[in-house]
Amino acid sequence: MKIVVACDHGGFPLHEAVLEAIEEAGHEAIDLGISEYKQVDFPDFAEKAAKVLIAGQADRAVLMCGSGIGISMAANKIKGIFAGLCHDTYSAHQGVEHDEMNALCMGGLVIGTELAKDIVKAFLNAVPDGVESHVRRMEKVRKLEDQLD
Repeated sequence: MKIVVACDHGGFPLHEAVLEAIEEAGHEAIDLGISEYKQVDFPDFAEKAAKVLIAGQADRAVLMCGSGIGISMAANKIKGIFAGLCHDTYSAHQGVEHDEMNALCMGGLVIGTELAKDIVKAFLNAVPDGVESHVRRMEKVRKLEDQLD
């Protein structure tokens, strides 16, 4: 899979670890940065990554800011993005399996690099489970998204 990665300065502490985890899991990273610590605005990076994901140039996204909350909120404003804030491995795989999460969000000021790597691997190894109730709920989510256009 191709995984688009983006972060602001708050997510920067996890940046290299996330890239390593993607490579270790046998996937390709599309790195939108930042590549050095500098203050930037998370909505800009959420938008850049979402555009790559929506265009089909990547299969999933990993997005990071200080808490993970802001970049998750920004990404979820874009139709077709299903971003989830995960600071544990269970949520990372369950978000994909049950909720078709396509963008993993984490906080660089909340968790450490080794946990972030485990979370990324759990996210990348998960696939939607196709359980009827999960599919039905996601259809309802997509209808909500369409109603708000």
